[in-house]
Amino acid sequence: MSLTQNNNNTKIKRIAVLTSGGDAPGMNAAIRAVVLAATANNFEVIGFYHGYNGLINNEHCVLSNNDVHDIIHLGGTILKSARCPELCTKNGQLKAVETLKINNIDALVVIGGDGSFKGLQAIAEYWSGQVIGIPGTIDNDVDGTDFTIGFSTAVNTAIDAIDKIRDTANAFDRVFVVELMGRHSGHITFNVGISCAAEQVISFENFQVQQKQAILSTLAENIKQAIQYKHRSYLIVIAENLWPNGSQAFANELTKISGIDATLCTLGYIQRGGSPVAKDRILATKMGVAAIQAINAQETNMMIGEQNNAMVLVLLSEAVQHQKQVSQSLVDAQQNILAMTAQTET
Repeated sequence: MSLTQNNNNTKIKRIAVLTSGGDAPGMNAAIRAVVLAATANNFEVIGFYHGYNGLINNEHCVLSNNDVHDIIHLGGTILKSARCPELCTKNGQLKAVETLKINNIDALVVIGGDGSFKGLQAIAEYWSGQVIGIPGTIDNDVDGTDFTIGFSTAVNTAIDAIDKIRDTANAFDRVFVVELMGRHSGHITFNVGISCAAEQVISFENFQVQQKQAILSTLAENIKQAIQYKHRSYLIVIAENLWPNGSQAFANELTKISGIDATLCTLGYIQRGGSPVAKDRILATKMGVAAIQAINAQETNMMIGEQNNAMVLVLLSEAVQHQKQVSQSLVDAQQNILAMTAQTET
């Protein structure tokens, strides 16, 4: 569904906004865009702290243009974020709705991932106001949008870190296994692995547990060729939550089979921090403005997405289905060309 602006709505007066779930670089840029666009439409914006916890506990502040004047470059979120198990209960949902009613909120904008959107759907079951989602997660695993806010920055952050790891690996002819975030999605792993010229990428899209021993045997032979005979480093990137018993178990098993130490480096939360890159600042700004346009058009139960450089509206029920896949061209390139080339070179 395409997004068009309608300025005829004079009913909406108060907009609530919160950030929920894992933080993502660009969330502040989205908050800024929501506030500026709302102010331009004569709406008042109420920000709730600590995600849905702040909504349940009525912890809020009024957000003006001055409050968001110099935040577009900041990582994290000025509204803070959190997980909220209480919102999974009917009692928690009703508390959140009561807060919205007490504060005369007409529309709620939530910046977060699929879990945050499920919370938004739950609230909509008991509340007649408008609900709009903005996809902010480094995992890029929300359906209906080409990219989510924070993904590009997370990829760049991981690339920068792994380039430094490669320097050490080259200096000592070492094997490094780098674990990347993504929860159950390989978007970060494949994009970073290819960008860093990793000898091997192991992710949900190209791994099946029954292939475990075959993968270890092949890698062990390739590593022996690279380290013992060609005096080269060997870099493997692996998705978190993938290998049975964890990435450390993978590194240990690989060390045992190959006879060469494989050192695990888990990048972890470094991928969620830092100043957002230009792409995330621009995407967040476009999505924040589009959220207010959607409210003006009296839309509800929608997520703002970007498809082919155009802003679109996506049903929240569709956005949380986990159908979005890593580009098959990336998977094919790694499996059929890049990984094979690395083997022949070694």
